Amino acid sequence: YEIPKEMVGHKISEFLHQKGYSNQNLAVIKRMDRSILIGEESLPLKERRWEYMNYRFCPGDVLTVHINEEECSQKIVPVEIPLNIVYEDEDLLVVNKPSGMPIHPSMKHYENTLGNAAAFYFAGQKKPFIYRCVNRLDRDTTGLTILAKHLVSASILYDEMVARRVKRTYTAIVEGEDLPDSGTIDLPLGRKPDSAVERMVDPVHGERAVTHYRVLARGAGLSMVECLLDTGRTHQIRVHMAYIGHPLIGDFLYNEENHQMARQALHAGALSFRQPMTGEMLNFSVPLPKDMYDVSKNVIK
Repeated sequence: YEIPKEMVGHKISEFLHQKGYSNQNLAVIKRMDRSILIGEESLPLKERRWEYMNYRFCPGDVLTVHINEEECSQKIVPVEIPLNIVYEDEDLLVVNKPSGMPIHPSMKHYENTLGNAAAFYFAGQKKPFIYRCVNRLDRDTTGLTILAKHLVSASILYDEMVARRVKRTYTAIVEGEDLPDSGTIDLPLGRKPDSAVERMVDPVHGERAVTHYRVLARGAGLSMVECLLDTGRTHQIRVHMAYIGHPLIGDFLYNEENHQMARQALHAGALSFRQPMTGEMLNFSVPLPKDMYDVSKNVIK
């Protein structure tokens, strides 16, 4: 970082806070060897590490932050699974996730997850990697998801998610052709009683959930809709669309009778957010997967 004139006399900690570094980030970074440098010199001596962030900038200072994480996610087994990387830089990956792939390992899915694929990818490069998935997708939902490569990019991207500045656009195929051209569903969601998986509209105990949709095409008793989320509740689109009478086809949880697809017809096709370290706007899109594309040919004529 080239230090601007207005930051001369200010502490390193103040500057890095402005850049999005959290207090926890700074506490970890200052314990790393040669992590804070002014010019070519680390600050300060090892026995005075607690002073790292109190250095005040002088005119012409150039600050370098070395983020040297050495630990790995020990409980995630590296497994050779194809990883469809849409974008990669020093701070993050954007991956196009296929259906049938959970985001995180669990008792039932220990070696077939996105986490396993990412662990293998970085193990092959002999690089330490702590698995940090920023925007989570259901196991059978396809599309774009972000993996942060280090603690600072993860922290900044999580904050951006909370502030609703990470824009996620989904495509869904739903039952029925009679829904309005566009609309907003603002209904709180909560857990369904006696189920560890299902969610439901719950006006009393649920958390606010907002889904904006617009119809892209209609035909063959179906509609293709584009959904933009203000919130990211579990199963949000699936529950919202089912509640208004237009459940997703192939959704075994919320539309048991429709078997036009082997999984819910939901695809996270577009994603836009700011690069966490540079602030550059990044925009990505990927086409429909084959199963949704094949059904969509009956809708789009």
